[in-house]
Amino acid sequence: MARARPGDIVSRRKWLVMHKGISLGDGRVLHNTPFRGEHICSEAEFRAGRRMYVNHLDGELRQRALRRVDHTHTGNRGYHLLRNNCEHTVSRLTTGEASSPQLKSWVWGAGFAAAAFAVTRHPAAAAAAYAAGRKLANRK
Repeated sequence: MARARPGDIVSRRKWLVMHKGISLGDGRVLHNTPFRGEHICSEAEFRAGRRMYVNHLDGELRQRALRRVDHTHTGNRGYHLLRNNCEHTVSRLTTGEASSPQLKSWVWGAGFAAAAFAVTRHPAAAAAAYAAGRKLANRK
């Protein structure tokens, strides 16, 4: 397991998606969850018994993310699957703009699958369209 530096993006598998947060150093992680919103927890709590992956950012991006962390407001910004999930939190801190590539790819995939199934009524066509939609969403 790679060691996270303050400002690096950390993630772990959570069902079918990757759950993401920002390492704050000293074994702490800022992340966003449905029941607690944006909050700081220990690395162990964030990992939840699973492998933690580290995306090392360059020094400037790490510093920018850390400057954007406002410890007095964590917990005040609640979770919303479509508008403020864990990826929105991480991208807002690292780039200044909230986005969720995983959510986007799931929505595109579901849309393509629904259209394919509506036309063909064949599950295999829907599955192939789902995969194609996710792949297309990830290219943009």
